[in-house]
Amino acid sequence: MARISVPTTSSLPSSLRVDSTNPAVQKNLNRLSRESLISLALDWLDESNLPNSVPFLQEDGEDDEDTDDIYPPCESVEELKQLYFDMQKQKGSKRDVISRIIEGDWRYGLTLYQLAMADLAYFDQNPTSQKWSAYKILPLSPPSRNEDDEEILKVDRKSLAIPRFHPSTFIQNLQSQVLPDVKAHYHFHRPVNFPVLLLRIFVVDSPYASNLSLTGRDGSGPAANFDSSRTVYLAFPDGSPSLYITKSQSTGSAAAGESKSLQSLIVDGVPKALSRPRERFTLKNANLSSRNLDAILEKKGSGRTNAAGGGWSIYANEKIKESPLNTVLPTPPLSREPSLTSDGKKRVTEMTLVQREAKRSRSAAQARFGDSAIITDGKGVERVEIFLRDPFPSTNLLPDDVDDEAESDEQSSSGDVAAKRRRSKVEAVIQEMDGSPAPDDPPEDQSNSKSWTPSVKITFQGVHAGIVDGERVPGWMTGEDGVTVGVVRHGRISGHRV
Repeated sequence: MARISVPTTSSLPSSLRVDSTNPAVQKNLNRLSRESLISLALDWLDESNLPNSVPFLQEDGEDDEDTDDIYPPCESVEELKQLYFDMQKQKGSKRDVISRIIEGDWRYGLTLYQLAMADLAYFDQNPTSQKWSAYKILPLSPPSRNEDDEEILKVDRKSLAIPRFHPSTFIQNLQSQVLPDVKAHYHFHRPVNFPVLLLRIFVVDSPYASNLSLTGRDGSGPAANFDSSRTVYLAFPDGSPSLYITKSQSTGSAAAGESKSLQSLIVDGVPKALSRPRERFTLKNANLSSRNLDAILEKKGSGRTNAAGGGWSIYANEKIKESPLNTVLPTPPLSREPSLTSDGKKRVTEMTLVQREAKRSRSAAQARFGDSAIITDGKGVERVEIFLRDPFPSTNLLPDDVDDEAESDEQSSSGDVAAKRRRSKVEAVIQEMDGSPAPDDPPEDQSNSKSWTPSVKITFQGVHAGIVDGERVPGWMTGEDGVTVGVVRHGRISGHRV
């Protein structure tokens, strides 16, 4: 340990060791399977990773081995590699491999680089272990000034600029946004099964970038600061102006406010790290969260399904040359090939009512859902929350004992409301884009308003398989907008922050 340690603004070095008796070390290793542990140890012994994961080896000139040593050290890295290759061919328990690593080959502790590789090896083993939230990377227009000389930033929706991403430059810019009393360790990883680049950020509450950052201020031991350490993951998809961020995870018992503060720090710091002179960007929540990374890549990735959800997903297939903008209607899919009997003749038998209803239901399902919403496609989300903010519809039905005058007044009133709603359907959509309230919306400050807007929350959780009316089901239930949290107004869904 260095004799003198001063606060610094640099990040934690990858070669910084964590004692093997630290509970965080044993927790990270116990989550992996035996095969993953052996493969991880071989990755540590690789030539590219060896400078940050040096094992304990027998020094030159030592002929007599310690008889009390359960795991005698090897003489070279190649000998140690061969030992783990032999363990792959043999059968054994996971505990033996962990003991070999902690008490033998890396008895002096694991580096932050090795712990990061262990964390990401667990992610490769269990891809659904993290819950991701999607964000859009949007360009900003040149800043303007208001009357109070305050800088105003607006999203430039006409710009097609995308940020240039270079890992080393991004880390350097992101480190400048970190508070001086906090130290972070960064590690990039390229998963095999996902077209993304992962960034693991390990944060410790300490102003030092030495071994003092891993011990308590009162010298209480190496586990003191690890109890308050937090880890967050960032995923940069290939060829997509999007970003996926996980919630911060704590080794010990961290407060909810600390996790949210780290989350807000990342959301504020990432666009600044991506920005350049005269090119500034911001992050916008896409209202899409899931543990299934395939589902998020389907909706906010580099494919053609970003703006083609639900029934529009059929046009995301590159093999289909048809377009919804064609002036000529395409041939219905179920009418392209005639139904044939076993002898090759056309079937002349009329379908029953049940068969016609089944055929109509299949056509409606294909039209509303397209190639999505298939249970076996592996792209489902585990939870969807929808908030309904539509006024309760008026009715023109009155009890039979009401007089004719009241009945006529009620019918005329309900008829006006219905006509008003039909007339303002398009106006509500246009004014919603402009940010102004619809004409049929009652003012919030009007106390004598007769409309009633109930607070309804609809939650879909788990696997759902059922029968719905394909002609009446709203578009937000078919996945056209690609969101997991939203609020419905006037039949249209928009982003909602819970």
